[in-house]
Amino acid sequence: MAKLAINGGKPTREKPFPSWPIFDENEERALLEVLRSKQWGIGGTKKKEFEEKFSSYQNAKYGVAVTNGTAALEIALRACGIGCGDEVITTPYTFMATATAILYVNAIPIFVDIEPDTYNIDPRKVEDAITEKTKAILPVHIGGRPANMDELLKIAEKNNLCIIEDACQAWGSEWRGRRVGAIGNIGAFSFQSSKNITSGEGGMIVTNDKELYTKAWSLHNCGRLPEGAWYDHYLPGGNYRMTEFQAAILLAQLKRLDEHTRRRMENVKYLNEKLSKIDGISVLKNDERITRSSYHLYIFKYDPEAFGGLPKEKTAKALQAEGIPVSVGYSKPLYKEPYLEYFKKCPLSCPYYGKSVDYSNLKLPVVEKACYSEGLWIGQNVLLGTKEDMDDIVAAFEKVKENIDELRSKL
Repeated sequence: MAKLAINGGKPTREKPFPSWPIFDENEERALLEVLRSKQWGIGGTKKKEFEEKFSSYQNAKYGVAVTNGTAALEIALRACGIGCGDEVITTPYTFMATATAILYVNAIPIFVDIEPDTYNIDPRKVEDAITEKTKAILPVHIGGRPANMDELLKIAEKNNLCIIEDACQAWGSEWRGRRVGAIGNIGAFSFQSSKNITSGEGGMIVTNDKELYTKAWSLHNCGRLPEGAWYDHYLPGGNYRMTEFQAAILLAQLKRLDEHTRRRMENVKYLNEKLSKIDGISVLKNDERITRSSYHLYIFKYDPEAFGGLPKEKTAKALQAEGIPVSVGYSKPLYKEPYLEYFKKCPLSCPYYGKSVDYSNLKLPVVEKACYSEGLWIGQNVLLGTKEDMDDIVAAFEKVKENIDELRSKL
């Protein structure tokens, strides 16, 4: 008789994990307040209030609330003066928006490999990739885990480069007690539906630099200046303003973010201890410089050889059948994505750039291993569960490992 659920056995778990998004009467009350105010966009107070509270939460002086995280990245790049012919060094282990934001300002993404024990951008590879055209470093705090900001800041200072932090998965995450986003020159956050604090869509730019703030504010608001006249347009900005409804929801969501973050961190600590005891499963490196992590994703590593040579996709499906929502994560590095062909003429081979980039020849072994065979994810909502919920995750992994021959024989 089959023991594994994928083969007809009884699943380890049949009840759901915590659903997402979470809301209560606070969000409802906030939405009704905006609705009845008749100030749904410009003229309201919620957007400004959220900008002030969220930037303060991230230890930043200034915040600009925008339509989404992609827009936040693009505006941050433009505010830093990144444009035609400039190179921006970034990671290939991230969502496509990190690269498209660079391409949309007609700059060139230069992908470098990641660290095998953190899945964040490798500072040593960053330094090796710098050329006379490099203008910025764009690290991603993947899954909420801060990148090595000590080394990246040293490299940026040495080479006079701007650091634009992609903190779209890292609300409240800390590096040496400093919250990410404004550790570098400027940073971007996302509030899309899956995010730990959400209004369905939405984004935020944070910085401690008043000049960058003024530029970002102008770019998100039709080129106006914060204290300027309505029909004075100083920069080629667009309308990327967050609505009052979104800001109202986010103000309510922000109130429970600390408690949710604490719970996620406790559950990850427990999972790390338990899962690391299973042969073939390893967790990302503990780093005392990371004093807080949002854990938008719980990322860990899978060794196919310890699971009878089964690829991670097959084992993930077996775990899903057991009631555990495990994801294989990014299935390919960004430089393997077909959408890059769209930018082949410009900016990747633009005469202004003076050379041509061909990602088809790029091979970065660490990120390819992470994507193709090693990296597995569990989403942030699962991490809001109880200790018993975490025990079910561990039990499912143990069950699949113990019955790996059964799984292999059915394939």
